[in-house]
Parts: sequence; C-alpha cells; structure tokens
Amino acid sequence: MHTALEQLPFKVRMEWGLDGAEAIGRTDVAIVVDVLSFSTCVSVAADAGISVLPYRWAADGAAAYATKHGAVLAVGRSQAGPGQISLSPGSIRAAEGVTRLVLPSPNGSTIAAHLFERGSRVLAGSLRNAGALAEWLTEAHGPDGATVAVIAAGERWPGGGMRPAVEDLWGAGAVVSALHAAGWTSASPEATTAAGAFHDVRSDLVARLVACASGAELLAMGYPDDIAVAAELGTSRSVPLLDETGFRPSAP
Repeated sequence: MHTALEQLPFKVRMEWGLDGAEAIGRTDVAIVVDVLSFSTCVSVAADAGISVLPYRWAADGAAAYATKHGAVLAVGRSQAGPGQISLSPGSIRAAEGVTRLVLPSPNGSTIAAHLFERGSRVLAGSLRNAGALAEWLTEAHGPDGATVAVIAAGERWPGGGMRPAVEDLWGAGAVVSALHAAGWTSASPEATTAAGAFHDVRSDLVARLVACASGAELLAMGYPDDIAVAAELGTSRSVPLLDETGFRPSAP
C-alpha cells in the first residue's frame, strides 16, 4: 500500500476495520472501537474485574481455547439461555462468579486478536471509557507523545464485506475528542472528522444510537438494553489493555 495511507506524520490516526488497521501500520497503541457491542462488552467486563480473551468469529476451537484458559465461552445472542453470557453487555453485567471470558465477535474481537498477534499494544475503546483512555495515554506518553491508531471496527454485510457503522465512527470520535481535550493536537483529517461526528451527536446520543442502522437492528432483535449500556458516555474508568491473559484494566 502507498505510505500516504499510513496518515503520516499525524500522531492520532483513524481508519476502518482490519484492512484499515493494516493500512495505517504499526503504531505505539491501537484502540479498537466496536460500540455495538464488542468493545462495550470489554469495558463492562473490565469494570467487573473480568478478563476478556478475544477470539476470531467462526474460528474452530473456541470451546477448547476457553477450557485451556479456564474461561467461560460466550455464546451467540440468539443462543443464550438464562444466565449465559453472550455478545450482550447486559449479560456480562448480570454474570456472577466469572473471572475470565472468551468473547468471539466478527469485528472488534477479530481485529483485536490480529493486531495483538502483530505485536501492537491494543486497547478496547468505547463511548463508555473514551475519557479514561485519553487520560491513560496522556499520563503514559504526554500529549502527542505516541502514535495512536483508532480503529472503528464496523459491521459486516451478508456477503462478508465490511459495513462502515456510524456508531463506531462516533465511538472513535469520542476517543479522538477526549485526546484533543487532553492536549493532543496532531490528528489526521480522518481522526478530526470522527471527532466532529461525535460532537454532532453528543447531546442526543441515545436517540441517535437507537435510530442508526445497527441500533435499529438490535432493537428489532429485542436488545434495547445493549444500546442503553453502549450509550453510557464516560461512565467507565477502566482502560482494558490486551495481553496474553486477555483484556484487563491497566495502569500506564
């Protein structure tokens, strides 16, 4: 790919999906944003002291992987029975006695696992913890002191292609906006545009999340609470950092 796609020389960059993460290339930190619902789930789990191991969607061996790591394996939303954990933040919030969770997802989880295997320092970002991430990065590196790739995960079309999902644009923009507020000034036009999109919806966030395509889909499936949890702007102080044991809260 052409080096222009790396969004140099900006410190804060933003792209879509796994291909976008590959285009930006290696940065000091990569923040994966999947608002509905992987990264929101990770933030809720981190608040509860639950480590989350990402796993590629539809990959074989998930059950064996969970057993190997002494973890509970999340099931699909439509398959979840009473007390079972799924890719629904409400199910994680209601869980009892869980300390480790394998959480497959087609977008955020898959991207996070790939970036970690590539050697990136990976954080999970959402509307819930964008401010905490910005504070963590600023304390660790100082304003404009590191290269940061904010990756909006997006969703999938039935044929498998990535669908840019506006809620992830807003979530990525919340992270960029929080970095701006913390004194970071070097952001690519892509990152700055995401921040502008977030500012446009901030005062009406719940209604916008309900009305957007992904939110309307979840509402039709019977998961309004997932949208409500995703809209809890700034309520989480957790900074989930991925290591060999999964995403878990980290100090700088």
